[in-house]
Amino acid sequence: MEEDSIKKLLTSLKCSACGQHYEPGNIDILGHREDLWFLNVLCPNCRAHYLILAMVTREKVGEVVTDLTGSELGSFRDAGRITADEVLDMHDFLESFDGDFSLIFGRGQV
Repeated sequence: MEEDSIKKLLTSLKCSACGQHYEPGNIDILGHREDLWFLNVLCPNCRAHYLILAMVTREKVGEVVTDLTGSELGSFRDAGRITADEVLDMHDFLESFDGDFSLIFGRGQV
């Protein structure tokens, strides 16, 4: 794993003394052996110093379990990204939706 990725990962952590998030410029990577990383961290707010030992591994992607057929999976894979307009349309629909799915699906509407 690259050093920039390790620093980005540590910016999601907060200082245990003051609760401030760490910043990439305040994280020094001292070294690593395989998945074990040694880091020196300085809180940008309270200036507390920490020595962090972190075990960082990549998750293995498991098998996809689905009840979709191969052609159905292909149609979703090729569908493209959801646009902002589509999100707004769904928001507008849900604002007035009463939660009765049987009326929608019973009539063949979506």
